[in-house]
Amino acid sequence: MSFPADGRRKDDTALNGRSPVEKRLVTRYATRSAESADENQRRVEGVFAELAAAKPDNVSYLVLRLADDSFVHVSFHNHRDDEPNPIASTAAFAHFQDGHAERRDGGVNQQTAELVGAYITTIG
Repeated sequence: MSFPADGRRKDDTALNGRSPVEKRLVTRYATRSAESADENQRRVEGVFAELAAAKPDNVSYLVLRLADDSFVHVSFHNHRDDEPNPIASTAAFAHFQDGHAERRDGGVNQQTAELVGAYITTIG
């Protein structure tokens, strides 16, 4: 593996092994209460249901609900800036965003990330 000046690995590929990943985002936020976290989780599940139906091949996405009812979203995107974001362009994501500030406790911490490594298998 070699790292060019921009820090991206030449063989850094999407989780589907197809093309280099252009965007990697990690987002974290806390929710106000367990009830807010439950509602947030329902809305996130709606996003996953829509993605499962649409089957976009240019994104990998996971969301974790932590024991303290905060959430971590990790997304890998392969789309140009002039193309729609396969997550944010869904109706379910618009529904997720609606009232998000009221469900949150504080702000959103979103950062770009560099993939160091991944080992992924299907469990369950």
